[in-house]
Amino acid sequence: MNPLESSRKERMKLTEEELQRYSRHMVIPEVGIEGQERLKNSSVLLVGVGGLGSPVAYYLAAAGVGRLGLVDYDIVDRTNLQRQILHFDTDVGKAKLQSAKQKLLSLNPDIEIELHETKLTRDNALSIFETYDVIVDGTDNFPTRYLVNDACVLYGKPNVYGSIFRFEGQVSVFFAKEGACYRCLYPEPPPPGLIPSCADAGVLGVLPGVIGSLQATEVLKLLLGIGEPLVGTLLSFDALRMEFSAYRVTKDPECPICGKNPTITQLIDYEDFCGLRERRLKGRSVPEITVHELEKMRSEGIPFLLLDVREDFELKISRLDPCVHIPMGEVAKRMSELPRDREIVVLCRSGNRSKKVTEDLLRSGFRKVSNLAGGINAYAREINPSIQAY
Repeated sequence: MNPLESSRKERMKLTEEELQRYSRHMVIPEVGIEGQERLKNSSVLLVGVGGLGSPVAYYLAAAGVGRLGLVDYDIVDRTNLQRQILHFDTDVGKAKLQSAKQKLLSLNPDIEIELHETKLTRDNALSIFETYDVIVDGTDNFPTRYLVNDACVLYGKPNVYGSIFRFEGQVSVFFAKEGACYRCLYPEPPPPGLIPSCADAGVLGVLPGVIGSLQATEVLKLLLGIGEPLVGTLLSFDALRMEFSAYRVTKDPECPICGKNPTITQLIDYEDFCGLRERRLKGRSVPEITVHELEKMRSEGIPFLLLDVREDFELKISRLDPCVHIPMGEVAKRMSELPRDREIVVLCRSGNRSKKVTEDLLRSGFRKVSNLAGGINAYAREINPSIQAY
């Protein structure tokens, strides 16, 4: 299968330096000079240059893919460095795209790097995707995954998907022209807060290296038109058991975007689709307070209960006392331990889990509950730097 022949009328030939650089590719019969020239004339867009995007970008740059587009708008944080190998300690505080471009051009100055320093949205996705042959999904949130999928389906482009969680990862190629799309496998997103992000749940640092390398392999197979890409197959990896499992993913004829009678014909509001817009509770949004407001309450002796819903091991990294500690998964069955007539401020690492707990408490009849926006990491950054952020 090779649906990605370059549309350029005049294909760029390899230079003498490139013939040397890619000599180990070109002695492979399935690649050869023609295949290497195909890579030089190909283009790939990487959505995210973090844990997954780092190894994908490195290997595609080294392989000689002629044009790499990078989409990201984040800056390098020290907590990224355990897995995001494109970025070094000296890059902390810099834009990830600038850090990535510097490393990739140092590795291979013969390729072209295009930067899209913006959040991918339904307003810009199609214009960004338009000129690339293959799209690589290296994101870690559901709204963007559905956005990437839908834009790829509407444009008829393959979506090389990867995801990671603690010790497990998944890889597939969603290509509606040839098989299933992401919505065929996951028609609906999980409820908000049910699946924690890598920031909240953690991820083994080498895992994105494994999954990202597999994604890069799938991209090269697609561009070269060789082998059997993972179209219609979900490959699952368990690092603890060192086991790979393959699952068949069939096209859903009722899929709302790639089925027989699609109902999604243009990009939608993905934050709303995934339930991440400010949800209303009895006519009001989830109450939040800032870390500065919390500190004022503490300094003025205003009575309140600080409910820490992180896991046990997280309290060993950082904590605010006095607090009541009930892990998020236990709050529902331990609500009787919480006072209903007292102000409660719910805290977690970054404010995501605590927001979900705040909602649950309000739904259960608690009246004086607020979420601490930004969590303990925001408190460490803005109030007390002696507290360890993580």
